[in-house]
Amino acid sequence: MDDVLATVQQLIPVDVLIGLTVASAIGFIGTLIAIPMILVRLPADYFDTRTPRHWMKDHHPALRLSGLVVKNVVGIVFLLAGFAMLFLPGQGVLTMLIGVSLMDFPKKRELEAKMVGQPTLLGVINAMRHKYGKPPLTLAPGP
Repeated sequence: MDDVLATVQQLIPVDVLIGLTVASAIGFIGTLIAIPMILVRLPADYFDTRTPRHWMKDHHPALRLSGLVVKNVVGIVFLLAGFAMLFLPGQGVLTMLIGVSLMDFPKKRELEAKMVGQPTLLGVINAMRHKYGKPPLTLAPGP
């Protein structure tokens, strides 16, 4: 084990390892706070594919475009952070779900519904929502 640690320290400086550890701890605590807040504030029919969603549809096209760019960049950051949290401390799957819901791509709504439709994940989300007095999420019936 000491050989592995010595090899890692030769490849990556100790300051970088400490920084990554601190960033991981901050990310873990941040997701414990942010993800429940986001999931509780979503409308109950947010993941229902039968309900249309229009983001910033009544705003100026330039504002809408810049908002979409920012939203997609933030979504990619959440998706990558969620993927990293599959191996590091944090709520990886929920963070990835938030990232996917922020990004725009074809068939996104169906992917979201499939992810949220997993019984374990839906149960966790609805338990969070119930704790804060919010109604459970509704999903479109399967095909």
